Amino acid sequence: MKQLITGAEALMRSLEAEGVDVLFGYPGGAIMPTYDALYDHRERLHHILVRHEQGAVHAAQGYARVSGRVGVAIATSGPGAMNTVTGIADAMIDSTPLVVICGQVDAAVMGTDAFQEVDVIGVAQPITKWAYQIRRPQDVAWAVSRAFYIARSGRPGPVVLDFAKNAQTGLVDYEPAHVDFIRSYRPVPVPSDDVIRQAADMINHSQRPLVLVGQGVELGEAQAELQQFLELADLPAACTLLGLSALPSAHRLNMGMLGMHGNLAPNVMTNQCDLLIAVGMRFDDRVTGNVQTYARQAKIIHFDIDPSEINKNISVDLAVVGNCKQTLARVTALLHEARHDEWISAFRPLWDKENERVIRPATQPAEGPLLMGEVVSRVSEATNHQAVLVTDVGQNQMFGCRYFRYSQPRSVVTSGGCGTMGFGLPAAIGATFGAPERTVCLFVGDGGLQMTLQEFGTIMEQHSPVKIILLNNNFLGNVRQWQQMFFHRRYSFTPMLNPDYERIASAYGIPSQTVTERSQLDEAIRRMLATPGPYLLQCGVKEEDNVMPMIPLGASVDEMMLEFKD
Repeated sequence: MKQLITGAEALMRSLEAEGVDVLFGYPGGAIMPTYDALYDHRERLHHILVRHEQGAVHAAQGYARVSGRVGVAIATSGPGAMNTVTGIADAMIDSTPLVVICGQVDAAVMGTDAFQEVDVIGVAQPITKWAYQIRRPQDVAWAVSRAFYIARSGRPGPVVLDFAKNAQTGLVDYEPAHVDFIRSYRPVPVPSDDVIRQAADMINHSQRPLVLVGQGVELGEAQAELQQFLELADLPAACTLLGLSALPSAHRLNMGMLGMHGNLAPNVMTNQCDLLIAVGMRFDDRVTGNVQTYARQAKIIHFDIDPSEINKNISVDLAVVGNCKQTLARVTALLHEARHDEWISAFRPLWDKENERVIRPATQPAEGPLLMGEVVSRVSEATNHQAVLVTDVGQNQMFGCRYFRYSQPRSVVTSGGCGTMGFGLPAAIGATFGAPERTVCLFVGDGGLQMTLQEFGTIMEQHSPVKIILLNNNFLGNVRQWQQMFFHRRYSFTPMLNPDYERIASAYGIPSQTVTERSQLDEAIRRMLATPGPYLLQCGVKEEDNVMPMIPLGASVDEMMLEFKD
């Protein structure tokens, strides 16, 4: 005898079949049948009620980034679905696996401008790996399995399921589905043996190699393979913003961070190496600077899982297209043991120069107001460099990523390609569910915090143990820095009039403290980390503190400014 269930119930069973245990969402009219079905599954599917749909997607991103699993978010139709769009676009450019389920009006009234009807598929297609409208309950199991397969396979990314109300309430004889193949979709290309041999030969004959480590190493779970690759051939490496924790900060071959606000040595040496080996990175403009002068002297090998990234921004001499967990291991098997002592030692004077003129003054000031760099450095030290770093976007992001240290994989959660202010707070909440055994430290500015401040309500309800470090400089700091440097200090609408954050935190039951003196900092950090659950540590920092070094727009990577003088 057939057992008929609703499409909404079929969704719940399909999510459980995919191993989902946490989802983030906000109910509404068109998704109400799904929430009714969720009521009977709430012991197995832990639903986190956020305070805004954008927060649901960012939280799902944070969950996915630290756990390596697919994040799930749910919203209703119309404005609910549209509020997820920023997070979906962010996940697409940063390769974060998500399944976002949006309610939709009944199929019978689609196209009539029914209440809260929006063409979600039309909006979502350019910013997703796949967007599909479920119009029949019979399609639920297949669509969900296909969505998870696409989201997590190959280069990960977001998928949107637009769930018509009639498909939620209609009946179906449910059978689980398992999709692991899609015709014409080749998520993991396999390079030929000849390409692997060419890559090994180029590396074996290089005198001045440099490896650029991107997030693809983390997404491919290739951290061990990367270290074996680097250590056998003695290859110095530098990391992109999203790839920072793919290689421990203390590793002897880690030369620092690439890009506009990265470290001097790897940026300069990019234009002095004879072989550039890019692994799981996409040659973003913030990494390359002026592409006309970028690594012109070097041969370039590009390891990437996505063929569309090859020769997109930078022309390369050899493409190794595949999952870097496999491709790195195959190349390593053909490498000769080597030493590049003289080449690696050439990085040291540049590091010493940056340390003397930038790093030490930013992290160990003798006097004056608190600096963002020293706050970040002290928090990292207090966690023994084992915490998860989550940042918002702006100066807090750049100082956070520059001066936090990483000893474990999947320790950086930040909005890279999209640069989404407001990302940090909900992403940190999601990270506490994705890695509940780890300390999650959020660095956020006063501007970004106010964009998603309502998620304090989610923290209150879930007692999510986010350690919030508010770097409060009473400015939209990154824009202010550019106005100072390139717009003659014309601070057009960047000064911030801030509320009393401690009183706001208190209203949500979040313990807090404000520090403005250097002598208070270490004890305040100790108290924050020792307090169970969430905590807000507000640090009153120097208002006109600048993130340096910096590659000005249009400049070459070896033209970094170490300091700025008016």
